[in-house]
Amino acid sequence: MSRAMRLRENDLDTPEKRGNYTISIVGCGRMGLPTACLFAEAGFRVICVDADPYVVNMVKKGLSPFAGPGLERLLKKNLREHRLTATVVMEESVPFSNIIVFVVPALIDQKKRSDYSYLEKACRDAGLNLQSGTLIIIESTLGPGITETLVKDTFEMSSGLEAGVDFGLAYSPIRATAGKALEDIASYPRVIGAIDKESLEAAKAVLGTMVKGGIIEVSSIKTAEAIKLFENLYRDTNIALANELAQFCEKAGIDFIEAREAANTQPYCHLLIPGIVSGHIGKDPHLLLEEAENLGVRLPMVTLARKINDATLKQAFYLLKDALYSCGKSVRRAKVSVLGVSYRPNIKESRDSLVEELVNILINKGIKVRVYDPLFSYKELIGMRYPAERTLTRAVEGADCIIIAVGHDRFTRLNLRKIVLLVKKPAAIVDLGHVLNPFIVEKQGLVYRGLGRGVWKK
Repeated sequence: MSRAMRLRENDLDTPEKRGNYTISIVGCGRMGLPTACLFAEAGFRVICVDADPYVVNMVKKGLSPFAGPGLERLLKKNLREHRLTATVVMEESVPFSNIIVFVVPALIDQKKRSDYSYLEKACRDAGLNLQSGTLIIIESTLGPGITETLVKDTFEMSSGLEAGVDFGLAYSPIRATAGKALEDIASYPRVIGAIDKESLEAAKAVLGTMVKGGIIEVSSIKTAEAIKLFENLYRDTNIALANELAQFCEKAGIDFIEAREAANTQPYCHLLIPGIVSGHIGKDPHLLLEEAENLGVRLPMVTLARKINDATLKQAFYLLKDALYSCGKSVRRAKVSVLGVSYRPNIKESRDSLVEELVNILINKGIKVRVYDPLFSYKELIGMRYPAERTLTRAVEGADCIIIAVGHDRFTRLNLRKIVLLVKKPAAIVDLGHVLNPFIVEKQGLVYRGLGRGVWKK
């Protein structure tokens, strides 16, 4: 019988002691794999479990399927030192593990409803192989109450064991950004809630071996689940404010970026930069809205923020249309280059990116679209069904307008003189990523448009 559900800090205070325990990380995606590497680096024996054979095969070879500073180096090191392995088979990991960490994402369907089916299946499969005394830590972003209902019930039904009696259960959401997960997971303070005091102390002991930013205990699992969502809702709501003010500035002939920088010199003003909201920031509010609906609670500000941010794609199309009109061109049959497909700047991650939706809007309007992103290969872009070009030159050649959809740092160094020679003049740039200086763009003879940059409209 495992005794992990009764672990304390002094049981894990040296790498040698940690080497006596095995941790299964279920879900080795962009957050799960860095978590696995950090636990292995702390001295634990770690088994990476993922349903995707491609991910598992890559991990076994010491190759990270995801970009991230230091991740592949850490992976190779711990494979070489036999502290880390990988499998697609739950039966090869869970029965031999003292601690099981779940990093299986919750999804949102086309109707904006939560889809916990992948997490539920992972919990059921693990439960069928669960050993008494195991500590379970859930790290996925979930709606408040899901861990103590869906997750707990699935484990108890499939294992025949009782949470808090036969196995420990804690919840501790990952607070990290894709692309710098190793650094964030290790350095950010960690919020932990648990089903009972024993599970809380055990989870603190385990997570404390890799988290250097400190542990924040909260009174319940439901509170910990809500905290993660509140953090993302705060950002979503503040971006919505920026997007709404940006629309005003476009009509009023005000440069929002200039106004924002000046306003933020006031200590209590923290206006964010307007833009397309992709990734988990655009997904997570729906997890809370669904739970609020179940409780009969209305969250009008959260709902409105989502509506405003979703409408930013329409605003982007309006800017494109206005830019083409300024060039004396129509939308239909225009040639438009879209630069960037990531969900956020400088990260090779396209999952949940709204650029795909933007491209589809343009195509449906009769626009000939060409896509380029320096972080992705031509083959990868084609695999994502983008009308891609192999090089930046080929992407912008003959274009009537260039849309910078994602503000990669590389786009700040665009050779505008060369671009002017390649595009079909007169041409325009719609800068959704706020990476270019409007003065310099227009000095080169290009029409400039940007979210909130109303001062540049003539």
